[in-house]
Amino acid sequence: MTTRPTVRAVASALAVLVLAGCGPVLGSDEEQKTQDRAQTRVPTLGEVTPLADPRSWDGVVDLALPDPEIVPVESDPRPVLPATVTDAQGEKVVVDDVSRILALDIYGTLAHTVFDLGLGDHVVGRDLSASFPEIEDRPLVTENGHELNAEAILDLDPSVIITDTSLGPYDVLLQLRDAGIPVVFVDSHRGTDNLASLTQEVADALGVPEAGRVLGARIEKQAKATEAAIAEVAPADVTGKLRTVFLYVRGQAGVYYMFGEGSGADSLIEAAGGYDVAGEIGWKGMRPVTDEALIEAAPDVLLMMSKGLESVGGADGLLERFPALANTPAGERERIVAMDDDVVLSFGPRTSDVLNALAVALYAPDAL
Repeated sequence: MTTRPTVRAVASALAVLVLAGCGPVLGSDEEQKTQDRAQTRVPTLGEVTPLADPRSWDGVVDLALPDPEIVPVESDPRPVLPATVTDAQGEKVVVDDVSRILALDIYGTLAHTVFDLGLGDHVVGRDLSASFPEIEDRPLVTENGHELNAEAILDLDPSVIITDTSLGPYDVLLQLRDAGIPVVFVDSHRGTDNLASLTQEVADALGVPEAGRVLGARIEKQAKATEAAIAEVAPADVTGKLRTVFLYVRGQAGVYYMFGEGSGADSLIEAAGGYDVAGEIGWKGMRPVTDEALIEAAPDVLLMMSKGLESVGGADGLLERFPALANTPAGERERIVAMDDDVVLSFGPRTSDVLNALAVALYAPDAL
């Protein structure tokens, strides 16, 4: 089992990777992206027929999920304040005002959670990954992609900041804490194993613990129902499941990583009905990918972020960068599933939707 310090270190490494590779690829047309999401509907697993041979498809499946539906568990929550919590870094934090909330992480999970707790009207700003319609009129407090801007944050005069170690620079968060703003660090781990506990951490810090229990239970119930539906679609025997690896790439920055055990990608792949090859080859955390590792993994399919695939010029560019891929089933068939960068590892309230979409892409891609 991966220990929390290791997972936290992995999350910090992810922040470094994204900051290192968030240049030109993030300049894509966000308005068009919003339109695409609004028009996209992913069928449910109950509406699809899985392929008789899961390895019979090829090409790139690009998943753009529709905007999430914000469904607050309470319409007018009454926070009980002051709220005193011991955060994920062991710091005792007292929150006595939740009128101006910033919820910031690289996955967009925390902001979505605050809205589903019923406190969306109190959110005064957002990071790049929080891009659902209800929050898009709030000013950005990140620059160069996912880099925290201390001045932009201070200009919003937040009464509390909920965050984790996935955004940086870390010194900015310390600066904000020194300025007298309560900064609550929650668990940086993203996976199916802490859906309720992460939700509860956010709720406790905002003085709405009961809403947190209700929302956490709802998220877990939805995720478990989807996993049960996936079990009906994915091959029962492990040898029939698609061997899957998660590649994180940013071509302009020369960042090429394979995510392994403890990265969150392993939990995602397994929950979506795939077989996480990284565990088989002993690939832990996030490490620069090599031709040797790809050959050893022999993946049937690659899971990637959409902008990452775009940054290397699509499947052809990826194969040019890693010629050894051509010697794997995934490379030979150019079999890649790419999903929106800001949702694929988000977990939280979107877990059920993400798992459903990935399972459909893996085992019934002709339905998309």
